Amino acid sequence: MTRWTDAQGNEIDEEDRGLVYDMTTLVNRRAALGLFGGVSVLTPLAACGAAPSTTTTSPTTETSTDAGTGDSALTEVPDETGGPYPGDGSNGINVLDDSGIVRSDIRSSFGASTVTAAGVPLTIVLTVRDAATGDALSGGAVYLWHCDRDGAYSLYSDGLEDVNYLRGVQQIGADGSVTFTSIFPGCYSGRWPHIHFEVYSDVETAVASGPIVKTSQIALPKEASEAVYATTGYDSSVRNLAQISLASDNVFGDDGGIHQIATMTGSASAGYTAALTIGV
Repeated sequence: MTRWTDAQGNEIDEEDRGLVYDMTTLVNRRAALGLFGGVSVLTPLAACGAAPSTTTTSPTTETSTDAGTGDSALTEVPDETGGPYPGDGSNGINVLDDSGIVRSDIRSSFGASTVTAAGVPLTIVLTVRDAATGDALSGGAVYLWHCDRDGAYSLYSDGLEDVNYLRGVQQIGADGSVTFTSIFPGCYSGRWPHIHFEVYSDVETAVASGPIVKTSQIALPKEASEAVYATTGYDSSVRNLAQISLASDNVFGDDGGIHQIATMTGSASAGYTAALTIGV
């Protein structure tokens, strides 16, 4: 049975969508790798000390630009585990049925909590398309979540049990895109900087914790991560990022995250935008 490590270093049994789902995902993904030659969660990463840059672009921009016009097929994004902190009801806590979860700005908590996550601003733009046709998955929904700058997850980590920031649901627009306003996540031990997401057929299905179309993760490029982690508040991320690579990450390692690396624009001082087109 897969075991995960939380932000305190304790081992956690996998309780995501079930062992059968995760084993099936692993087998299918490795089979795909065998055919095509290459093409969750949680242990905080290490960042570096690179100076902030005004513009950072992922070296694998094809992952966010191919079939963007919706008139041809594109590579399906790999299935990944949602990890032990999904908040979707599969591991105890369910935030999806809470009033206020459907929102674009996920920096603040909603409901009884008023806590806001601090950190470098990050706009997340996902374009969701049918992998077979390239058509926009308009009318669908995306549930997105990630850790805070300390590498901790709302609803689960010590002291954050009553906090629900950095989680939200958005309806996919006619052009296939959803946009979230957030903060750059920290890097915790053992994991590359990442963002989790689930795709649903529509908002109603998402808030009812219904069938998931796709569960996967976004990888954040090293250059932007290093620039952000050199700023105040991300001290532990510097050490954690220095001890991990995309190749050694237990989620992105099989193919280096080639179909999951976001394209970045912006800077650590002004804030970044992470964009990715995904096929489902």
